[in-house]
Amino acid sequence: MNAQEKDVKRMVHASKMKDRNAWRKLNGKDFNFYTPIALIIIAIIWAIAAEIVNKPFLFPSLKSVMEAFFKALTDLYVLRNIGITIRRVMTGAFYAFIIGLPVGMIMGYSTTMLRAFAPFINSLRQVPIMAWVPLSIIWFGLGDGPTIFMIAFTGIFTIILNTIAGVQEISKDFYHAARSMGASTSDIIKDIVLPGSLPGVITGVRLAIGMGWMSVI
Repeated sequence: MNAQEKDVKRMVHASKMKDRNAWRKLNGKDFNFYTPIALIIIAIIWAIAAEIVNKPFLFPSLKSVMEAFFKALTDLYVLRNIGITIRRVMTGAFYAFIIGLPVGMIMGYSTTMLRAFAPFINSLRQVPIMAWVPLSIIWFGLGDGPTIFMIAFTGIFTIILNTIAGVQEISKDFYHAARSMGASTSDIIKDIVLPGSLPGVITGVRLAIGMGWMSVI
């Protein structure tokens, strides 16, 4: 097995990771009761520990933190900066989507394109995100540019991998049935690939937005 085939296998393995669907609904039979219980336990431990330490500057109480939080929500300066951050995250996620979606569709649909792009994408996504900070400042200057670039760069690979997984999970029977009825490649992409890969695409966008928040600088 040569290096290119190994890169392709790693790409497919990453795109089919089971944890991309490992999330629970907030209602119904799949509701995760352990989360609120864990939060309550953490709150109790926090309150007790703050009373024992009795040093608000080093270990503020849960009550003081909540008061400061609700006070910040009424501060126009804080709200303005929250709005700027949300705009940056959504803009970066949008750029990641419009680039990552077609690339993921092409790689998921065509094995040839998957083999061609896999080494390049695998190489790029292994580079630590902070290593791109100096280059992003050189390329885009100060302001929103570097931040949006970092957010988009962080999310684009997540969207590509989940889109590949979404396309590859479509049953081959749908392709065979469409071709037997005379469907063209564009019809297959429009009527089978796009709607069939939607769960993977949505998962990728959701994860990209979450990772974008971690990339805000």
